[in-house]
Amino acid sequence: MSEAASPRVPGLEPTFWFPGGDTDEGWQAVRSQRNADGSESHVWEKWVSFSVEPLYLALFAKWDPGMIIRRHGHYSNHVLTVLEGDMTCGGVRCGAGSHIELPLGASFGPFVAGSQGTRLYEVMMGDPRSWSDEPEAMEQALADHGVTQLPDPPIELPGWLEDLRAVWTADD
Repeated sequence: MSEAASPRVPGLEPTFWFPGGDTDEGWQAVRSQRNADGSESHVWEKWVSFSVEPLYLALFAKWDPGMIIRRHGHYSNHVLTVLEGDMTCGGVRCGAGSHIELPLGASFGPFVAGSQGTRLYEVMMGDPRSWSDEPEAMEQALADHGVTQLPDPPIELPGWLEDLRAVWTADD
């Protein structure tokens, strides 16, 4: 039996990331809404690896209680794991330990964070930007909860990657 050639690259080493506690450092708001009671909720992300070659994004996310995210897909394969709390995805309850795999070309959601919010670990294996699907599902979810979608907060993307979030507002 012949031995396959190793893909090892001399000098290439693993990269480590360690959490810095539960401080706000490194977290950025990426989605916002006004709740029925007048308060605001957000999706917060901490990007731990944003690679150019190959293109992928790995992140931790925390969603405030009741946060609603539109039905969408990504321009890549996407996996996520619920670390804490719970949420629904298209009406399916996903508690801690739940794993969702979204193949390129598929969409999921809308999402609604549970009463305690939720924390996720996500990896997009390719272009991490998203596309919207079935805007009427988002409109219904917002109406059901008395929520108003707010403009997306500014985020810092690499200069070569255009922010497409404003394309998918509730006003489409």
